Amino acid sequence: MGGLAEPIVDHETEGLDMVRPKRGNRIGLKRWPRRWVRRGITVAVVLALLPVVLTFLYLPPFVHPVSTLMLKDLATFSGYDRRWVPIDDVAPALANSVIMSEDGQFCFHRGIDLGELRGVVDDALAGEMTRGASTITMQTVKNLYLWSRPLGSVRKVVELPLAVYVDMVMSKRRIMEIYLNIAEWGPGIYGIEAAAQHHFGVSAKRLSRRQAALLAVTLPNPIARNPAKPGPGLRRLAALIERRAGRSGAYVGCLR
Repeated sequence: MGGLAEPIVDHETEGLDMVRPKRGNRIGLKRWPRRWVRRGITVAVVLALLPVVLTFLYLPPFVHPVSTLMLKDLATFSGYDRRWVPIDDVAPALANSVIMSEDGQFCFHRGIDLGELRGVVDDALAGEMTRGASTITMQTVKNLYLWSRPLGSVRKVVELPLAVYVDMVMSKRRIMEIYLNIAEWGPGIYGIEAAAQHHFGVSAKRLSRRQAALLAVTLPNPIARNPAKPGPGLRRLAALIERRAGRSGAYVGCLR
């Protein structure tokens, strides 16, 4: 009766102290989200700087860049046909036709055709169907560094400043040379030399004016359009581009 009372033990709460996280652990858990944010920012900065660095590496004529689509074909073991050719070994009618078909102001704008871009914005604000406003420089940037689908609108936000930057760093002639050598002209067919050989059995230097025009009007949809077997609509469009290329004059002066 006179001994010390036994301590009261609550068996329902016994052991909770053993599983309660320590203060140090709680702080560590809080730091995890910050760590991932920092890593995400680092990755984003590296990806943003990569095209800036690569553009300088692509300046020398002996460097032959590949497109993201070509890399995808390699990664999926699809393979592709591309034979790099200097712009001096491409029929002038081909480059002239591409400019008159794809980007008539190529020699005059600074990577972006502001007039066309304003027209697209006005059409969008008016609720009308928008037309394409991609310049050859923008298409070169997309083919070299970016993706086609999905998230096309996000891509455009990146594509516009990159096009301005590339136009500042590269000559128009070098931009055109790269574009003609990485553009897709059919499933697994990249570059004008492979396209000329595949569709017409001639080198890019020996393309006729009509063949050049047919290849140029194929570019917007090279999977569905076949320059070697054009329908009536494609033939009419090629005839129009052939006439325009024949009198392009100052519109193609930056390639001379």
